[in-house]
Amino acid sequence: MRSRSSIPTFLDQSAQTMAMIRGGRAHEKTIKIGTRPVIIPEPRRPANAHDRSYAIKLALAFVTTYVVWGSTYLAIRYAVETIPPIVAVAIRHTIAGSILLVWALARGYRPKREHWLAGFIVGLLYFTIGHGLLHWAEKSISSGPAALLIATEPMFIMLAGWAMGQQKPHWLSGVGFVTGFAGVAILIGPDLTTRGSAAIGLIAAVVSSLAWSVGVIISAKVKLPHDAVARTAMPLICGAVMLWVAAIVSGEWRGFHASEASPRSWLGLAFLIVFGSVIAFTAYTWLLQQCSPALVATHTYANPIVAVLLGWLLAGEVLSARLGLAAVVILGAIVLIRRGERMATQRALKPDCFQSEFAAD
Repeated sequence: MRSRSSIPTFLDQSAQTMAMIRGGRAHEKTIKIGTRPVIIPEPRRPANAHDRSYAIKLALAFVTTYVVWGSTYLAIRYAVETIPPIVAVAIRHTIAGSILLVWALARGYRPKREHWLAGFIVGLLYFTIGHGLLHWAEKSISSGPAALLIATEPMFIMLAGWAMGQQKPHWLSGVGFVTGFAGVAILIGPDLTTRGSAAIGLIAAVVSSLAWSVGVIISAKVKLPHDAVARTAMPLICGAVMLWVAAIVSGEWRGFHASEASPRSWLGLAFLIVFGSVIAFTAYTWLLQQCSPALVATHTYANPIVAVLLGWLLAGEVLSARLGLAAVVILGAIVLIRRGERMATQRALKPDCFQSEFAAD
């Protein structure tokens, strides 16, 4: 969590190895997860991979990416109850980005001018527009529908990839796109006729997903840092700066008084910073060193389900038949899109390339 993860983010189901980093650190590589380049160290399975302690660590890391990132949508809802949404997300990304940037600096990273420029471009799409709109939308819509609409991100990534000529469409992906569009229509269609705050919130969540998807495409073209932690920290910090500007211009910061925010909102925000951003990201990075990216990417299916169930159990959100049907249709569409992308990738590669990667799926 988008909270989405809040760093949500950096996962997708189709996965493949792109290339070794040239001029970067030794023993690092770039992997492409759904069109998103992520730099990680070479996988290194420990010698005691079958030890019980290792199995427990592996299970805890998966639970973290499944449950924590799924729970961030409910945490956002709690945070924006009494904290203005733009202020909340600005605080969140300022603190999380600062922690990750200090971590990157301690690892030897040194920011360059091109990194700041790329950070502002990606940060605008990911965090200022993407997360900013998501937090704002949850002032008027429940966390479950918000999570499902954010889950449509692969649809927009696929569409942008086709439009920019980055990939050739596969018929299975096309079926998935149409299916996903139908799922979105099921979810938001009846509410759009009301023209109320809920309708505006639903539209904002869709635009949030679209902005994030465009950021995914753009991030592959700009010069973000090779260092995995800095690659997240720079857009976070830059996005936070623009969010503070938005909070000031919109008047949210002027009308905000910390003493008026409820303990539940502060706890929700603290959860987003510590667990949603720092801990979940750390678990995700570690998992990428232990397992195939395709296996790690299964969290993208679990997160919306966790969000819907937690909203129902803890916040009394309505678990309607329409919501359930939309969830099945949207998640089914994601499966079709991933399958189509994987088949298109296999078709484009030589027969022997990446065979072991796809065998893990």
